[in-house]
Amino acid sequence: MKEFTVLVVDDEEEFRDLTVKILNKRGIKATSAESGTEALELLQRTPVDVVLLDVKMPGIDGIETLRHIRSRSPLVEVVLLTGHASVESGIEGMKLGAFDYLMKPIELEPLLEKLRLAYEKKRLQMEKIEMAQMKKHMAMPS
Repeated sequence: MKEFTVLVVDDEEEFRDLTVKILNKRGIKATSAESGTEALELLQRTPVDVVLLDVKMPGIDGIETLRHIRSRSPLVEVVLLTGHASVESGIEGMKLGAFDYLMKPIELEPLLEKLRLAYEKKRLQMEKIEMAQMKKHMAMPS
């Protein structure tokens, strides 16, 4: 599988830094943002395949950040992180277009698998778009 990029968005610095470090060691190019606002600014400048997004954050929470990501970058897949008390937020996020959600604390292998599946979904969408564009281009009279 091609290397892909993940943006880890969480207000907990220790979790964010550790997750980025682990993902990078596993061959996934990871960066981080400490808030929804910072994540949205980063997404405008840097292409990202998957966003790992905490639901509970000060300022713009994960659900509102997800809404913005969906409207600005519809092909970016989002995996939400929720605590036990906010499972409803995970479900709400799925309704808004999140790929899936994981409960904190998260285990490494399920996290890696979820990120890979989210990337695979994005990759397939991009292939479909490219194929449609090629067909359209080939159908045009010269």
